[in-house]
Amino acid sequence: MLKPPQRGYWCECWTEDLTEQRGPALMASFDAYSAPQADRWVAVALRTISPALDADASDEAWEWLYEGRIETRRALLRAEPCTVSVAHAKTRITWTIRPVLFLPLTHRQAAELPSCAYDFKPRPTD
Repeated sequence: MLKPPQRGYWCECWTEDLTEQRGPALMASFDAYSAPQADRWVAVALRTISPALDADASDEAWEWLYEGRIETRRALLRAEPCTVSVAHAKTRITWTIRPVLFLPLTHRQAAELPSCAYDFKPRPTD
């Protein structure tokens, strides 16, 4: 019996070097199954890094923790995507939270993989 899709939130943390021409880099991702779990992921990260941030970035972080977090939670409960950013020195750190439907995976116990599954060879990264 297949489980129905489950509502949740896909959370990501991106960093961007503001002096480079390269785009943002994904640093972490997290699947949350409730709005409190999603905004708590961001809150824990901000509390953890705030001592290492410059004064302006630390102020931005604590402003979101004290005031912006409430609005973020409300938006998530309305199924709206949210973004939280702080800029430290020449780096912007951005957390995104998007409402999603998590699809259940079929259990493969005792199932044979198709032969093409063994043809995959990972490429070395640069």
